[in-house]
Amino acid sequence: MKRNSLRIWLLLFCLSLTGVEMYGRPMQIPDDQPVAKADSVEKIVLQKDIIDVLKGLRKKHRQDSVKVDTVLKTGKVLFSIVPAFGYTLTSGLIGSMNVNSAFYSSDPHKTRLSSITANFIYTQYKQITIPLQASIWTRDNDLNILTDWRYFKYPQDTYGLGPNSEIKDASQIDYRHIRLHQTVLKKVTESFYAGLGFFYDYRWNILLEDTNADVTKYGLTPKSISSGPVATLVYDNRTNSINPEKGFYTSIQYRSSLEKLNSTSNWNSVVVDIRKYFNLPQGSRNTLAFWNYNWLVVSGKAPYLDLPSTGWDPATAMGRGYIQGRFRSPKLLYFETEYRMSLTRNGLLGAVVFGNAQSVSNWPANNFTKIAPGGGVGLRIKVNKKSRANVAIDYGFGMKGSRGLFVNLGEVF
Repeated sequence: MKRNSLRIWLLLFCLSLTGVEMYGRPMQIPDDQPVAKADSVEKIVLQKDIIDVLKGLRKKHRQDSVKVDTVLKTGKVLFSIVPAFGYTLTSGLIGSMNVNSAFYSSDPHKTRLSSITANFIYTQYKQITIPLQASIWTRDNDLNILTDWRYFKYPQDTYGLGPNSEIKDASQIDYRHIRLHQTVLKKVTESFYAGLGFFYDYRWNILLEDTNADVTKYGLTPKSISSGPVATLVYDNRTNSINPEKGFYTSIQYRSSLEKLNSTSNWNSVVVDIRKYFNLPQGSRNTLAFWNYNWLVVSGKAPYLDLPSTGWDPATAMGRGYIQGRFRSPKLLYFETEYRMSLTRNGLLGAVVFGNAQSVSNWPANNFTKIAPGGGVGLRIKVNKKSRANVAIDYGFGMKGSRGLFVNLGEVF
């Protein structure tokens, strides 16, 4: 696949030089509140993560893997600093610095773990990404305050609209983008939350470097603004949303971008995110997981770069096997299933096998006529045994020779 998404992250030092430990998901915090509940970081015996391995290599603390870990106390903040290097065919060499802090705002047995993450990512082709993301839980999980602020300087290929676009149709779009997404969720019941937010996306210096018939016909302006309120409903009974073994999660998000709030155009979208996890076989460390993600512009005309697109979900995780932005249209339907299995009794290594299918609507007809399947296998390396966070290294493939290596810090969903 031309310019496929090949990413190899070398997690250097993994905090062994600083002595701090990592909680949560340092690379990104999606909108699904990926933080561990207190009961997922209770005493764990005989488990091992990459920190233990590195300490063993330094010939210190060799007994760490058999000690009992204790719960993080209220008011104590754990920091992680993870420098990383990588390579993608679309970005060239990549360097990043990832800083994460984790803490409990109240009683750990009654309050979920809060997390704040900041990254700086720079690539050989002068792409810059600076995200600041947070998920803050107040006392007794009464409120969940979600922050997703990002700056992009992000030249990237686009392939046109609809399911029939071809790799050879690639045209590069260069632009700058500020994303300010803020949401506050209020607890209704133990597992059900409802809330409001405000999403603001401003893109400028938008330049299409090559001619693309679909982009030209749809329309691409030098700048675009999408600004307006968001309403969200969330149900989540997972005990650990970083790496669930069982449970159910669903969210429904309605976004309205309004000209009277300085948006380029009036348009509305709905995102329905459904995830189900089965512990299979029961009592094991293996999980069968299902993910359904539906992203639909339901009225109006969204700016081209705000349209639903492969890999542009909040966690940039959707569509393994295809490059980010490979399919784009006003409506996108996605389904994925993955089986996660433990390879070692100490939990250090695991493996997955996955399959997915995505369909974008024809444009301008807006009906669905074609499915793009994908699949692959992956390796998991435990980064933190308390939160069960993994480094995910996946090889995925799709139609017409599309393939690549996809790496994430934390499970894909």
